[in-house]
Amino acid sequence: MDYKVGCSLSYRVKTPTPFVFNIEAARTGGQTVKAETLDLSPNVEVERWTMPESGNRYLRVTVQPGPFKLDYTAEVAIAPALQAPESVTEILAADLPLSVLPHLWPSRYCQSDQLNRLAQRTFGGEMPGYARVNAVCNWINDNVDYMGGISDAMTSAFDTATQRAGVCRDFAHLAIALCRSLGIPTRYVSAYAHRLQPPDFHAVIEAFLQGPQGPGWYLFDPTRKSAPDGIVRIGIGRDAAEVAFASPFGDIEYDKPEVWIEAQGGSAPGVTTQAVRAEP
Repeated sequence: MDYKVGCSLSYRVKTPTPFVFNIEAARTGGQTVKAETLDLSPNVEVERWTMPESGNRYLRVTVQPGPFKLDYTAEVAIAPALQAPESVTEILAADLPLSVLPHLWPSRYCQSDQLNRLAQRTFGGEMPGYARVNAVCNWINDNVDYMGGISDAMTSAFDTATQRAGVCRDFAHLAIALCRSLGIPTRYVSAYAHRLQPPDFHAVIEAFLQGPQGPGWYLFDPTRKSAPDGIVRIGIGRDAAEVAFASPFGDIEYDKPEVWIEAQGGSAPGVTTQAVRAEP
């Protein structure tokens, strides 16, 4: 399926300020960037870097005092593999690829070590694999209110488990922490998300599981507000600290980001009930 995605970011810069942006659609085995444009006003020099481990695409610019605007658009084709949920199982720690082990460890916003008792008591009896990760997401959706103004940039998974309210970032952090407590490598995904209303940068998760064709990363949205097979990935990381869409290093003011995603070539398919494999 093809999607047109984009964002518009506006700032009032008060001092000379370097910015690092992570807003460009990722290039992966299951996601192809067919065309893209980046417009900056004023038109400052751009430095680009792609992180080898993740494929995250970063932009760095230095902006002088005054208004600054970034506009990004892209045409992206995604081809996630859809599989029967019952065919997707878990992988023993002894058999996991060493490269995914960092996604088992606690991180700044995902204190899996502090949520182990909750995870084991609530999900220890669930069928291992896709069904267990799905049960984690269902539990969060049923027990945590989706509500703005409750959390902030410092809110962690442990906080959300206590407060029982938050936004997509908080839902994702809690799901990641609980899955890691269960021995499932899980990572944070920033994305443009089809069906999300109102449109915004969205946070979902990927869990590393064993599928019919081998191990790989499977997409889940703990908020249940988007279609997992309509996710255009921007970045991946252990938690949100590694995939902020904008990191300014100076004195700035900003407006609310404008974000959009549109299905191309007709209506997008309905929300699938199949397991969505994003990539190996």
